[in-house]
Amino acid sequence: MPYYRQVGEIPRKRHTQFRTPEGGLYAEELMGVEGFSSDSALLYHRHLPTAIVDSQTADDQRRGTEPNLPLKPRHFKTPDLTWDNADAVTGRRVLFGNADVVIAFVAATAPSPLYRNATGDELLYVQTGSGVVETIYGALPVGDGDYVVIPTSCTYRVVPTAGEPMRILVLEATGHIGPPKRYLSAKGQFLEHSPYCERDVRGPSEPLLADGEDVDVLVRHRAGLTRFTYANHPFDVVGWDGCLYPWAFNVRDFEPITGRLHQPPPVHQTFEGPNFVVCSFCPRKVDYHPLSIPVPYNHANVDSDELMFYVGGNYEARKGSGIGIGSLSLHPAGCTHGPQPGAVEASLGADFFDETAVMVDTFRPLELGEAAQACEDDAYAWTWARRQRA
Repeated sequence: MPYYRQVGEIPRKRHTQFRTPEGGLYAEELMGVEGFSSDSALLYHRHLPTAIVDSQTADDQRRGTEPNLPLKPRHFKTPDLTWDNADAVTGRRVLFGNADVVIAFVAATAPSPLYRNATGDELLYVQTGSGVVETIYGALPVGDGDYVVIPTSCTYRVVPTAGEPMRILVLEATGHIGPPKRYLSAKGQFLEHSPYCERDVRGPSEPLLADGEDVDVLVRHRAGLTRFTYANHPFDVVGWDGCLYPWAFNVRDFEPITGRLHQPPPVHQTFEGPNFVVCSFCPRKVDYHPLSIPVPYNHANVDSDELMFYVGGNYEARKGSGIGIGSLSLHPAGCTHGPQPGAVEASLGADFFDETAVMVDTFRPLELGEAAQACEDDAYAWTWARRQRA
């Protein structure tokens, strides 16, 4: 994250003696990316963060993905997916994936195990429900509309609030996720043209201290899953400072960029990751030229696959296609796509769109996971031609 935070107790100088009330030394841990050459945080533990007492290969239930064949536009209905007392880590079902990102979905009702993803950053989008993301840095209360960025190798767990499930879209990157570089100054401050800024970002505000011995942490790494058993609970950090930490940002705080004529998708960009971007389509005033056409023009993604997750309102360009809240549409590179028949005419004269959607554009083809295959609407590809297929 591009700005500095200090939480809890830390010494005045880094890498100096910092003693417990009993006179012992707190254990430093530097969490840093890009080989000590980029953002980092310095954490102070009550116990050694290196003290493991067991390591076992864990059973990985995740299945592989299959190519999008035959190539065509596709529609998936996440409300058709089912879970039984799932948690936000082991209950994930893979929708899509490629060499850069795995996109999964879960309806979580149970607390997750302690978990650490050592392959890359994670981005959670909370569609509905609420809960707490507990981390070694502290706790983040989250609810519907929240994006949550979890840095690589941050130990955390998700605890849903009792009642409504937390329905979460999960992006697991093979690198780092953050604000687009064009939104940031050379020193990392959000610039005036950015659609969100530091005031909109929430980070942990106090330490989250837990006691315990022989505590399991599930770790995803490039070779699979391993279950480490730690001598002491990882949530023993009394303080930390730096620019690398989990943070949350609510989609309602995204300020849409509008114009006299239709604006292209980069104005909606919210995050960037390795070979993918994430955009937020929010309720907004639309094009105000007297002859404007508010819905998107037909377009071909020549370099990317476009995945749209519909989470609120009524998406004007997809009326009449069966798209609803919780739908995902996939328009792959090689297919021209655009508004449904009649949507252009219906949009003329509109001055406001009440719609919320999360878009992921990937620059390598997305393959289909078992969850996508389990909730596909097979009729979607033919809706532009207004024909039924057997």
